[in-house]
Amino acid sequence: MTKPPRKPSQPLLRDADAPLRSQPRRRRDPDQSQLLLDPMPARIDPCLALLKPRPPKGRQWAFEVKWDGYRLAVYIEPKGVRILTRGGHDWTDRFPAIAAQAKRLPLSTAILDGEAVVFDELGRSDFGRLQQSLGGKGGKRTSWESVLMAFDLLYLDGHDLTGTELTARRHLLEGIVPPGGEEAIRLSEEIEADGDTLFRIACEHGLEGIIAKDRNSTYRGGRGGEWQKIKCIQSGGFAIVGYQRSSSAFGNVGALLLAARKEGQLVYVGSVGTGFKANQALELRAAMDKLKVTAPAVKYSGGRKNLIWTRPKLVAEIEYRAWTHDGKLRHPSYKGLRDEQDNAAISRIADGDGG
Repeated sequence: MTKPPRKPSQPLLRDADAPLRSQPRRRRDPDQSQLLLDPMPARIDPCLALLKPRPPKGRQWAFEVKWDGYRLAVYIEPKGVRILTRGGHDWTDRFPAIAAQAKRLPLSTAILDGEAVVFDELGRSDFGRLQQSLGGKGGKRTSWESVLMAFDLLYLDGHDLTGTELTARRHLLEGIVPPGGEEAIRLSEEIEADGDTLFRIACEHGLEGIIAKDRNSTYRGGRGGEWQKIKCIQSGGFAIVGYQRSSSAFGNVGALLLAARKEGQLVYVGSVGTGFKANQALELRAAMDKLKVTAPAVKYSGGRKNLIWTRPKLVAEIEYRAWTHDGKLRHPSYKGLRDEQDNAAISRIADGDGG
């Protein structure tokens, strides 16, 4: 015969009507392990897109528009907001609208990755307008019209997300920056389309190109291939090694003489005489005249007259269609001067570029 259960010596509730009370909190043992939050990193090296001639195939690839602006990382903390350039320089004061919008986001701490842009009348990002809003090369103006097109979330409320796959990071980002907004921080939306189709449409609408991202990839700095860029129009940074003086051109600058790096040396890659407006030409002339030298920094045999040579300290952003057979830029157009604080690198060309 089984025995009945023993009556507990201390009932769970002495008085059924008495309120429940929690156990008194004990002082924490300093040697006891605890769940730690990830510290906010001072800076994360940006993931950079690898240039490819055509979009990749496969369901793992997500596609976005390629924005033409300045790469920024926005660090949000209770003590304030920091906006860092790709090179790690603090430009918080130069983007006040973006900084103000970041403070209003529904979170405590975060790191947003994105591109600061200024749009033209057709809604396309325009690098020249962005530079003008900032006061040009070395300018100190603040750009109230700049918009951050946010495309990644690297840190959120005490958690480092760089080891998380892109799909999860994007899901969290969309909860913070919803699509369709008109604020100073907007979502760079993924576009549900075949890569080839999207690339064709982007080029037809005069966009710079598209970006392809591996949905399953984690976030790591550098050009590892997880992100790829496919450009309708090629562009790059080229050193200004001189200019052709012209009495009939804005600022008396008829054309800029350009150079790129090849096998560790600067080589002449042609000239550009279109794309800059009157005020840009005047600023260029003033900057170049401070860098005059008597001998060119490159081998030159172009036969142009009235040439003024300069030290290769200024880096111009140039759009171009292709390379000629003799290694010159085809149909180049001036877009603006790259700022040293934005990691103004001179393009490197391989043996296959222009022969």
